[in-house]
Amino acid sequence: MNEASLSLHTDKYQINMMYAHWVQGTHRQWAVFDLYFRSLPFGNGYAVFAGLERVVRYLSNLRFEEDDIAYLRTQEENYPEAFLEELRRFRFSGHLYSVPEGTLVFPNEPIVRVEGPIMESQLIETALLNFVNYQTLIATKASRVKQAAPHDILLEFGSRRAQEADAAIWGTRAAYIGGFHATSNLLAGKLFGIPAKGTHAHSWVQSHDGEEEAFRKYAEALPDQVTLLVDTYDTLRSGVPNAIRIARELESRGKKMDAIRLDSGDLAYLSKQARRMLDEAGLSDVKIVASNDLDENLIFNLKAQGARIDIWGVGTKLITAADQPALGGVYKLAAREKDGEYVPVIKISGNPEKVTNPGVKEAYRLVSRTTGKAKADYLALPHESDVREGVPLRLIDPVHTYIEEPFDDYEAVPLLRPVFRDGELIIELPKLDEIREYRERQLELLWPEYLRKLNPEQYRVHLSPELLRLKLELIRRYQA
Repeated sequence: MNEASLSLHTDKYQINMMYAHWVQGTHRQWAVFDLYFRSLPFGNGYAVFAGLERVVRYLSNLRFEEDDIAYLRTQEENYPEAFLEELRRFRFSGHLYSVPEGTLVFPNEPIVRVEGPIMESQLIETALLNFVNYQTLIATKASRVKQAAPHDILLEFGSRRAQEADAAIWGTRAAYIGGFHATSNLLAGKLFGIPAKGTHAHSWVQSHDGEEEAFRKYAEALPDQVTLLVDTYDTLRSGVPNAIRIARELESRGKKMDAIRLDSGDLAYLSKQARRMLDEAGLSDVKIVASNDLDENLIFNLKAQGARIDIWGVGTKLITAADQPALGGVYKLAAREKDGEYVPVIKISGNPEKVTNPGVKEAYRLVSRTTGKAKADYLALPHESDVREGVPLRLIDPVHTYIEEPFDDYEAVPLLRPVFRDGELIIELPKLDEIREYRERQLELLWPEYLRKLNPEQYRVHLSPELLRLKLELIRRYQA
C-alpha cells in the first residue's frame, strides 16, 4: 500500500464517529488514546516493539484525496458536503509518543500514546493497530528464533508464504529488527538496506541433464557465491558428493564454495553426515544451510539432537507467525478534554483484564543501580515526580494489590518518547541497524529468567499508588 493513499485504511465506524462528533460540535476537543496489548504472544516472556517507521510515514502523508471523498459520497450515511469538506482539509495535528523500535515491551503498558483532536485520533486507530500489531508480532517471533540459534546466521525466507506483498516487505523489516541477518526479498533489501541472500531452487537442478552438471553450470555463473541445494534427488548418495566435486573444481581455480543447503528429510541426521563428508574432503570451511518449515521450536530440537547446521532459512512460520497469527493489541481512550483540561476515563468490563488504566500516563523502566538489570516497569501520572527523582517506591503487585515491595536505588528510564508535536515530526528516525543494536542492549537489561523460551518468569508492570487509587475510584463511581 502507498502511504499517500491510506486515509480509508480504517474501519467505517471511525468515519461514523468522526461525523457524529462533527454534528455535535465536539470534533475539535482533544483526547488521549493508549495503544497496548493485553497478553504476550507465543508464551514468550517479552515482546519486541516494531512498526513505528510505518506509523510515521502514515501520519506524515495522511489526507483525504478526491477519490476518497467521492467514495464516501456513495455511502448510505449520505454524509453532507460540509462534512466532506472538513475531511478534505484533514491533516494530523496532534502529538504522538512512542517507545523506540526494538524496545522490549510487556502487557498493559502504553507503547504508543496519541493526543489530538478526537476526530483525528479516532480515524488513525485502525491503521496504527494494523501496523504495530503485525510488526511487533513478527519481531517477537524473530527474536525467539534468534534465542534458539544465538550464534548462527538467520535468513528470512518468507515472502512467497506471507499474506500479500505488504506483509512480506514489512514483515522482513520486523524480522531484521528481531535479529535476522538477511532476507531473500530484494525489494525489502532495496527499501530498508537489509542484506539480500539467495542460492538456487530445485528447478535449476531439474532443468539440467544431471545434478553434477547443474552444480557445475551454477558455479561457473556465480563462482564467488556458490551455495548448492543438495536434496533434489538423494542428499547423501548424490547431492553432497557432487557438491564436493564442484568444490574441488572451484579450489583448483582459486575459488571456494560457500555452503550446501538441506531442504528436506531428517535435518539432524543429514547435517551430521554431510558435515562428516565435507570435513573428510578437507572442506571444513563449507557451511551447511537448512530450511524446510523451520521455527524456534524445530531449531531448538535440532540443536538438542546435535545437528551441524550453521545457517537457518526460516520462512512460513516466521512471516505468518504460524502458532499465533495476531498480537491482539488495542487502542483505548484514556482521557478526554473537558473545560480545557484532560478528564481521565475508564472502560469497565466483565473480564478483569479488559479494564483500562485511566488518564494520561508515563511509563518507566526501573533499572537497579546495584545489578544493572530491570526490576519492573512502572506507570505513573505525569505530575508524579517521585519516580523521576529516584524516591523509594512501593511496588504494588498488579494482580494481588495487597502485596507491596519496597524498591530504591534505581534509575527510572522513560519509555514513551515524543515523536510528533502539533502534527510535525520532531525526531530523526534511527537507522535499522541502530534499532537492532538497541534491541540487543534491551535484552541485556533482563534477567535470563524472563528471556527463557519455556515457562519464562513474568515481568511485572506496576501502577503507582496514585494511579491505582484513580482507577479504583473510577470503577466505584461508574459501578455505582
